Amino acid sequence: MQLRVTQFGEPVLEDPGKPVREFGPELEGFVRDMIETMYAEEGVGLAAQQVGARRTLFVVDLQLQGSEIDFDYRLDDRRPPPELIFPLACINPEIRETAEEQEALEEGCLSFPGIRAVIARPAFTRLRFQDSQGAWHELYAEGYLARAILHEYDHTQGVLFTKRMDRRTLRDLQPKLKKLKRTTRDWLRSRA
Repeated sequence: MQLRVTQFGEPVLEDPGKPVREFGPELEGFVRDMIETMYAEEGVGLAAQQVGARRTLFVVDLQLQGSEIDFDYRLDDRRPPPELIFPLACINPEIRETAEEQEALEEGCLSFPGIRAVIARPAFTRLRFQDSQGAWHELYAEGYLARAILHEYDHTQGVLFTKRMDRRTLRDLQPKLKKLKRTTRDWLRSRA
């Protein structure tokens, strides 16, 4: 089932998620719904806060982006084919390590439609997480996969990509951000 994507201005986006404690059919169904929503919105990642849930959980899939996306990874010290790891559900993620070296690339966010900005992020990350059955894994990710993971991890912590923008970019985007926030607040009031 496709879920509604929350928009900038909705409080849940800035709320840190709570750890997932219960694993089972409800969680597996929620993860499937998140993946379906991510695909329907043509995104590469989606965090629980982006569908209105305060959980430390996100999903990622770079397969639909084609071969122009540069990334590398190792899952549990192996490199299985991408079709075996994607879509990837990361539950209770913990960042273990990030590169000091930063790469600046353009990012978008499903909760900020029409807004894109160049964001500097670490070139690699090491992440510990649980899968939807509760088993722990470790993922080393470079390039675009590291970027997607760090973007979605930020969502689980209540950190929006606007917090990662440099001051000039954020200032230049203020008119669009204010309009989006106003539209979201008007929509929320109409539903009350």
